[in-house]
Amino acid sequence: MALTTALVLGAGGGLGKAMVQQFLADPSISRVVAVSRNGCPADVADARLDWLVSDYSEQSMTSVVAQLTPSKGTVTRVCLCHGLLHSESVWPEKRLEDITADALHEVFHANTVVPALWLKHLHSLLKGALPCAVAVLSARVGSIGDNRLGGWYAYRTSKSALNMMLQTTAVEYSRRVKNVKLISFHPGTTDTALSKPFQAAVPTDKLFTTEFVAGRLATIMASAEPDGQLAYLDWDNKTIPW
Repeated sequence: MALTTALVLGAGGGLGKAMVQQFLADPSISRVVAVSRNGCPADVADARLDWLVSDYSEQSMTSVVAQLTPSKGTVTRVCLCHGLLHSESVWPEKRLEDITADALHEVFHANTVVPALWLKHLHSLLKGALPCAVAVLSARVGSIGDNRLGGWYAYRTSKSALNMMLQTTAVEYSRRVKNVKLISFHPGTTDTALSKPFQAAVPTDKLFTTEFVAGRLATIMASAEPDGQLAYLDWDNKTIPW
């Protein structure tokens, strides 16, 4: 069996940790590499797991990719779990008057810029003979065609921008990294810190555990076929309108 590597970027969040565990449970994956700001949690340990630290600056990303050079051509799974909806200084806007330049910059950097930079630096690492599925956490609210409620200006537009960035990357990857399938993934409302303030309005059967979503995403990635196209999918493997 060929040596295979799974890479989880933004592994410190709830879904990121669940993806690490999901990949570790997959016997077809030889090695799992996780990247986060704070390093490996105390409750996660496995002989096949390497945990790297990054502050997500471009210099730090370059260092991480350099450390992964020995894995070139073996990477078959990449999950980018970066995302920001709210923080101590940012809250989803309900009306135009709530928009601020600082919040737009902060949310766009986390949701659009950081994934773009990872894909910029990873392409040479991913190129190889083995099919590789690359999933990036997007959101249904990033769909222009599906937007009926408005609001959440920074988050919505950053996810729409992310989708365009991924589509543009898919065009170039189709020429330069033909073994990669890019997936823009909507996890649904998942029980993580990102959704915590908004869970009261979510029906119980629509609030998913991280383990459930990680399992769904892993299944989607396992069946993905490189075709030079970007897929915009939800947790149920259904296509979302752009």
